[in-house]
Amino acid sequence: MAAAGDEPETVEMTLRAVGPSRPTTLRLPPLLSVAELRRRVSRDRRLAATEEVRLRLVLRGRTLPHQDDAHVSLHDGDTLIVAVAPKPPAKHLRDDDDEEEEEEELKFKIPHTTTWWKRKIFMFLRDKLRLPDIILMALFSLSMKAWIIIAMWFLFAPIAPNYGLGPLYILGTGFLIILLNLGIRQQGDVSAYSIFNEDFRELPGTLNADRIDRDIRAGQF
Repeated sequence: MAAAGDEPETVEMTLRAVGPSRPTTLRLPPLLSVAELRRRVSRDRRLAATEEVRLRLVLRGRTLPHQDDAHVSLHDGDTLIVAVAPKPPAKHLRDDDDEEEEEEELKFKIPHTTTWWKRKIFMFLRDKLRLPDIILMALFSLSMKAWIIIAMWFLFAPIAPNYGLGPLYILGTGFLIILLNLGIRQQGDVSAYSIFNEDFRELPGTLNADRIDRDIRAGQF
């Protein structure tokens, strides 16, 4: 039993830091709270307050918990591994955040002006049935008129073969799709050929008034 005025019994521990620094020794009470142990190690290693928060202690192959009320039993000659977790990168530099933002941007979203019943259907198909975005895009990009035409096509498709019009029905559908997607050229719009013909030169063999006039003057008529 220690005499009055003597220092309390302590144990000598070896602190080994992760890195090139040399190990040091520290005398501590045999029973100590983890919070007090972290504070004493931080003072010994001269850690800043921000580094103390990221301090990790490993004793006998086990990482000590962060709870303030947790206690640890220390023995003479124990080795305590001391490590400071690296500071996480800034949010704008994290690759996982960039990937999540890109994925979020690529997800199909319906406009805010969409009616409530369309929103209900969209949420059911996306959350419950988990349909891919490409299918949702195809479903909600079509207007109500287009859906009516599609429904009528499937309605008349089984009837057409009964009258011997199956091939004609398919060919007519193909030509109709082509004609409906031709569009109308507005005033001032250039044709597809004009895009690749910057000088607007005539095609060989084009017959127009200028060609007829040249042929007449040259005596070819």
